[in-house]
Amino acid sequence: MTVSVLTLVRGRAAHLAKLIEGLNRQTRMPDELLIAYMQDAPAEGLPEARFPVRTLFVTGEPMPLAAARNRAASAAVGEVLLFLDVDCIPGPDLVARYAAVAAVAAERAAILLGEVLYLPAGAADGALDYARLDRMGQRHPAKPAIAVDEVRDEPDHGELWGLSFALPASVWNAVGGMDERYVGYGAEETDFGARLAQAGVPVAWVGGARAYHQHHPVHIPPLQHFDHILHNAKLFRATWGRWCMDYWLGQFRDRGLIAWDADAIQVLRQPTGAEIAATRSEGDVLFS
Repeated sequence: MTVSVLTLVRGRAAHLAKLIEGLNRQTRMPDELLIAYMQDAPAEGLPEARFPVRTLFVTGEPMPLAAARNRAASAAVGEVLLFLDVDCIPGPDLVARYAAVAAVAAERAAILLGEVLYLPAGAADGALDYARLDRMGQRHPAKPAIAVDEVRDEPDHGELWGLSFALPASVWNAVGGMDERYVGYGAEETDFGARLAQAGVPVAWVGGARAYHQHHPVHIPPLQHFDHILHNAKLFRATWGRWCMDYWLGQFRDRGLIAWDADAIQVLRQPTGAEIAATRSEGDVLFS
């Protein structure tokens, strides 16, 4: 099956360069890389790719994550759409493993989730060394350990995450892509997972499709996205009758920023610039 790798980019040029370097090291080359830039100009100084690379531009504020994914998927030529976050370095078997499992699972038309290890600062510097990345990378504590040759059904569609996943283009088109009412940070992937569940599309974890998340500072909690998270959480609640991003909403409530119950969110005050700055974590803090 032909495979299009799709990634969204705003800034992160050095991370994008490592993503391309990892794709150049694949045991099975992608049929194309499609870069959806959420900025006015392409990144400079990227390595030469061993596969076709196409670019498109989807600009706007707040970040148009859902729209950018939809435009990239519409432009892609592959039978399999492989979404890979710009922060991720693909392991050498990532494309081959996704393609092989997608071919076997074609009749089930499943969405496939790959393993991602999080890297501390500096782990990806210099020449690409997969043994070093394996040694230094850490699995997210909320994600399962999975054997390299394992395919494991996942009953919870809420496990969908945007760092690394693949699905047939036919499934993406049948479900209608992502809901572009979600803007800025948060919930568009959770909403997509809910629509996949509604359509009866199964989810499975794929061992051997490993990627490595390159380090960047994180905010705990993500107060810099306060308004976007509230907007998207309310939209999700109105659509599905339940809240998402509960963990962050609870943190906002505990800081006295919102009142939040089963039915509504009320903003009590905006976070201050000092509060936002104080949530920024550097160094070896890996998970937000």
